[in-house]
Amino acid sequence: MKSISHIIIFVLMCISTQEIKSQAYTTLSAGNTNPWTTTVQYPKEEIRAVWLTTIMSLDWPKTKAKDEESIEAQKRELCTILNQLQAAHINTVILQTRIRGSVIYPSKIEPWDECLTGTPGKDPGYDPLHYAIYECHRRGMELHCWLVTIPLGDTKKQRGFGNASITRRHPELCKSAGDNIFMRPDNPSTSDYVASICKELCENYDIDGISLDYIRYPEKVYNYSDDCSASERRQNITRIVKKIHDTVKPIKPWVKLSSSPIGKFRDLSRYSSKGWNSYDAVYQDAQGWLRDNLQDVLFPMMYFKGDNFFPFMYDWREHQYGHPVAPGLGIYFLDPSEGNWVLDDVRSQIHAARNTGLGGVALYRSDFFTRNCKGLYTKSQTEFFPTLSLTPRMVWSIDTIAPSKPGDLYHDVDGKCLYWIGSDDQGERKMKMNDDDYVFYNIYGSNVYPVDVTSSRNLLKTRVVGSFLRITPDISGYQYYAISASDRFGNESSATQEYLMEMKRDLRTVWNPRSRISEGDSRIDDRQTAPSSESSSSSKKSKKKGRK
Repeated sequence: MKSISHIIIFVLMCISTQEIKSQAYTTLSAGNTNPWTTTVQYPKEEIRAVWLTTIMSLDWPKTKAKDEESIEAQKRELCTILNQLQAAHINTVILQTRIRGSVIYPSKIEPWDECLTGTPGKDPGYDPLHYAIYECHRRGMELHCWLVTIPLGDTKKQRGFGNASITRRHPELCKSAGDNIFMRPDNPSTSDYVASICKELCENYDIDGISLDYIRYPEKVYNYSDDCSASERRQNITRIVKKIHDTVKPIKPWVKLSSSPIGKFRDLSRYSSKGWNSYDAVYQDAQGWLRDNLQDVLFPMMYFKGDNFFPFMYDWREHQYGHPVAPGLGIYFLDPSEGNWVLDDVRSQIHAARNTGLGGVALYRSDFFTRNCKGLYTKSQTEFFPTLSLTPRMVWSIDTIAPSKPGDLYHDVDGKCLYWIGSDDQGERKMKMNDDDYVFYNIYGSNVYPVDVTSSRNLLKTRVVGSFLRITPDISGYQYYAISASDRFGNESSATQEYLMEMKRDLRTVWNPRSRISEGDSRIDDRQTAPSSESSSSSKKSKKKGRK
């Protein structure tokens, strides 16, 4: 009987292993992290997000803006971070924009946070949010405004804002719990107030998303109380989420609404949340927000490992309702001062999230990533995110129609620039959607013609605007290029392949063992030996296509 049991277990293990391999995008071992020597396929659409924290200048800014010189230093500091994120193929920056009833942009509603200047309420002399959006976009990254929703900090912090403090302007929206102050979820006007901040952001900035943090009741340690039942508390939180949705979507329907709920939604049948979950502990019905399309994306804070991570990750997967869920990974535990995680803890979580098809991951937080804690940044470039990726298409949105594909794509005479004819939808649809850059372009490159635009390995540039692109060293070295158009909902057009002209040179003189095309423009195996003299001779009689 023992031998039979062992056989059954062995067969089940083989089946499970085969299923995992068939689903896997990445199965690299720690000893083999070169993606180009394997059959690894990295998803072309995937959220790769990083939280960029401004409270107490944890990630940015370290330099305080006090004069022109320090303003420029603060900007350079941000650009250094964004350059690092771009080099690691991060495509989403979640920038902390509302901190504790204070913000990092010139607002008519709330005062400046002190993280920028060191002084509460002081203007830094420029618009950090506008600058951050511009710098993210020109690096092909989205910027989502991270809003801390309910907590307002302690009384000392609010006192520093003087008459501009929300506690003085709207005391009816605030409630103290010990020395801490919170917005009141039970007051319907709280929904209007938070939604007004979101409206201000949408109307004045070219943001890609709004991400709600602490959109929940305060945890038990704060002894916060009101007269509401558990069901009513969930309704109060959902009311805020719905009001934001109903305010933002009519203005810019492509702006992605998200939140960061507690990483465990509820107790599972076999695994307990140990009293710390989204639904029962802090009254977030986050899965319901996806079901009802009140939110587009979730970034659950899954700062756990082992049985506290994987079973709950699968629970999110089973309740996505067609939306991406990008688990927030606690990479700060890689720092010895924060925890005792090893790189394999994060590796297993990234691969599991990808293989499960959740839609991406988010890393908390930027400094622990760019400081390369336990080699995470290096491995992200070589193993986790070695290729670019687009953010997932919003298939649940009001617009699922791709823009028309761009017109002819060709080189200039010197081969230093790519030129193309823009999508026909750029003018019409941007006017309809009231957006300056409604259509972007994705550039692909390969030494195989036609360029395979389904492979992330060939994706060279994203979010390109205009009708030309300089061929910089990072995208040079390819014989063929292709281009597609994407709109703000992530709908991507079919590709326009680079225009090829007839070449009359001998095939052998232009032979490249890495790239060639057949007479019918179909793809053929590039990894063959050069043709024999006989085949080369016959090829002289035919015309071969080449690049203009």
